[in-house]
Amino acid sequence: MLLLQLVSLALVALASQAISLELKKDVPVFVKTLKDMQRGPPLKMVKRELKGEEKWITQPLDQFDETNKETYEMRYFINDEFQTEGSPIFIFLGGEWEASLNMINDGYWYDLAKEHKGVLIYTEHRYYGASVPTKTMSLEDLKYLHVKQALADVANFIKTFKSENAQLSNSKVVLSGCSYSATMAVWFKRLYPDLVVGAWASSAPLFAKVDFYEYKEVVGKAFRELGGEKCYNRIEKGIAELESMFKNKRAAEARAMLRICSNFDHENDLDLWSLFGSISNVFSSLAQYQGAGDLEYYCDFIMSFNDDATAIANFVYWAWNYPTCVDARYQETVDYYLDAITKFDASRPWYYQTCNEYGWYQTSRSSNQPFGSSFPATLYVELCKDIFGTKFGNDQIEKNTAQTNEDFGGLEPNVENVYMTHGGLDPWSAIGLGASEGATVISKMSHCPDQNSIRSTDSAELLASKNRIAELLRQWLA
Repeated sequence: MLLLQLVSLALVALASQAISLELKKDVPVFVKTLKDMQRGPPLKMVKRELKGEEKWITQPLDQFDETNKETYEMRYFINDEFQTEGSPIFIFLGGEWEASLNMINDGYWYDLAKEHKGVLIYTEHRYYGASVPTKTMSLEDLKYLHVKQALADVANFIKTFKSENAQLSNSKVVLSGCSYSATMAVWFKRLYPDLVVGAWASSAPLFAKVDFYEYKEVVGKAFRELGGEKCYNRIEKGIAELESMFKNKRAAEARAMLRICSNFDHENDLDLWSLFGSISNVFSSLAQYQGAGDLEYYCDFIMSFNDDATAIANFVYWAWNYPTCVDARYQETVDYYLDAITKFDASRPWYYQTCNEYGWYQTSRSSNQPFGSSFPATLYVELCKDIFGTKFGNDQIEKNTAQTNEDFGGLEPNVENVYMTHGGLDPWSAIGLGASEGATVISKMSHCPDQNSIRSTDSAELLASKNRIAELLRQWLA
């Protein structure tokens, strides 16, 4: 399928100048690329009938204000096909995505639960999927969105679930998570150490910071190591040439190459930053979720063009799914997030969490990456202010991230019985624990690389890490 898409792209490239830039626009490309980078764990494609069911638990709207009697319904999924008296409870934590039964019907967490005759549960994070506790996602309503509230939801869930299931009232509980939900698994063990006996955290970012420039460095490293030096250089030179075209009176030519919609203003810094942030995000998404051979294949296609800028323009156009024209205007992104106040979209609550808790803005500040210099932290901070109000300026976001690190320990979370894993080429690993801090780093792998069942194609390192998880679980559940 990918080959057909890339062949189609080559044909489209030949006729690119004929595309009208006045036709119907697509979703703002900056939003599109951020969504691609904020996917949850790989969706399990289960070929048999899914086991389990969707259920709901009533949660306090504010877990920390006893005078507030408002509640909401939090969704979770349960698969009890292995349940027996005293079964351990295997909880996979939901993050900034929609939960489903698939996650607890296949994969390594499922296999481990089967070994221990465990009950599998997948909790959904407040404000995501169907677990939206408020009528809107206005700034006022989003005040109940915070990782501390979400962790308290999980704590209340565990207590309530065990109290309502006599067969499981004394069961041990283990947690797992991927990406942000892996972060939650670590922090849950810090805040509620007595509720779970252990946790497996796959690709957990732990250190909050506004200007997360290291992310793009690792993306570049992935393309260099897996795609080759020539591919890295083509990306670097192609983006640099496109930047130069906008700066040196060749904007019309660059706009035509990139198929940009007519409302784009290349003299507006925010428009330009949004465009080049979107271009870099294409490569980031591919690197973050790469599997064996992926980046090599993409680089082969990138190298098939005669010049650098044309290669980049056509490659990102394919990645943006061939929109009629590329809507890169900053104000369109703002409007999209404002529309999501009532038209629920996971992009808005997650962006709020970045402004209010984490930062984690993947910027172009470092020169040790190939994606140019045209998407500074200012782009993301301005977006915070324009979506959620002027109080979310740089100083406030810096304070928010500092508070998160103080609350959870940053790179010193001080937790026991937590097994942390990272891919050696995962861009998020730059703000997680490394091998010297006790994490397992699996070379050549990227984000959440260990979610699948053991396979014959697993590297020796990956297999050893999976075996280590199994060994630890046997100890924790003994």
